[in-house]
Amino acid sequence: MAGRDEEAVGPAGRDEEAVSRFVERFAGELAQAGMQRMAARVFAALLVSDGAALTAAELGERLRISPAAVSGAVRYLTQVNMIGRERDPGSRRERYVLHEGMWYEIFTRRDEILNRWQKTLLEGAATLGPGTAAGVRLSETAEFFQFLNEGLLQLMERWRERKSLGSPPPS
Repeated sequence: MAGRDEEAVGPAGRDEEAVSRFVERFAGELAQAGMQRMAARVFAALLVSDGAALTAAELGERLRISPAAVSGAVRYLTQVNMIGRERDPGSRRERYVLHEGMWYEIFTRRDEILNRWQKTLLEGAATLGPGTAAGVRLSETAEFFQFLNEGLLQLMERWRERKSLGSPPPS
């Protein structure tokens, strides 16, 4: 029978309790930023898994949550394109997988959202009238989103260049 210390050591000699604390801490950060709490926990668990993929049962076991909680979380994460589903070969089991280049894709989609918001705000400003306080506020907000979008596009291009050069990870 394995001792308590041996049980807390996972793959590559990792301290599984420390990994669990990290998952909860990062999930808390994601939840504070607006992500659903359970989805944030599932996402963080996938992020720290070496294969970037886990089954519903593995997620439930690692996070100590019910199958229903896993189901709701993966449904949300799939809808927002943060994860995908794959079938285990020769099995009916699905694995939930992080998308390759996921952060890049998330922020690239923000570009589309900012464009839509900017267009809608400009339409609203025109409807309200450029001389009204509300019209000016909407125009300013649209201008801000345009500014963000331009900066985001520049950042994404810099990221592509950095990745193509094989830059070292941050220390």
